[in-house]
Amino acid sequence: MIAQRQPQLMTPEEYLEWEEKQPIKYEYINGEVFAMTGGILPHNSIAINLTSGLKNHLRGKDCKVFMADAKVGVSTKGPFHYPDVMVTCHPQDKKARKIIYHPCLIVEVLSPGTEGFDRGKKFQHYRQIDTLKEYVLIEADKINVECYRINEKGKWELTAYSLEQPTDNGTEVEIHLTSVDFRCPISLLYEDVVFPEDNPEDATDN
Repeated sequence: MIAQRQPQLMTPEEYLEWEEKQPIKYEYINGEVFAMTGGILPHNSIAINLTSGLKNHLRGKDCKVFMADAKVGVSTKGPFHYPDVMVTCHPQDKKARKIIYHPCLIVEVLSPGTEGFDRGKKFQHYRQIDTLKEYVLIEADKINVECYRINEKGKWELTAYSLEQPTDNGTEVEIHLTSVDFRCPISLLYEDVVFPEDNPEDATDN
């Protein structure tokens, strides 16, 4: 998603009431609202692939999987974001209808316009959620996945996955999302994705 800033300042309560009446989604950070506009098609395909895999894996396990239309609140006062994919297994989120406050996994698919924000400020915001165990960044223009996991000392550690990464038995690299014990070959995330080198006419699309 590409965020476009709006000029007005709002309280969290004003934002939540106002956004319900808007035709598009808005994120909320420190009194400012940011319109969420569409991303590239590979972005959408990756989110669908991961959501489908997680949904099948977590069926019957008392967890919920959400895609881009679901809002997460760092606290009741914000910030409020729309992750590309998230999972919650927390009892307080089971009956939520508008906002998830206790996710264990958040995933963002990177785009040129938001990559810096997803890696920086947004990750800072997400780290304030005490139930969050894993933050995943997936590149859309090449096969590369970064998983940030919180360890037993409360520190965030990075594990990166790519096609170039060697494996012990020569098989394809497997992604392991430890927060929900989900495993899949890295190619599953990129099923049906068209890369820039495969379609030069789309290489400049955002």
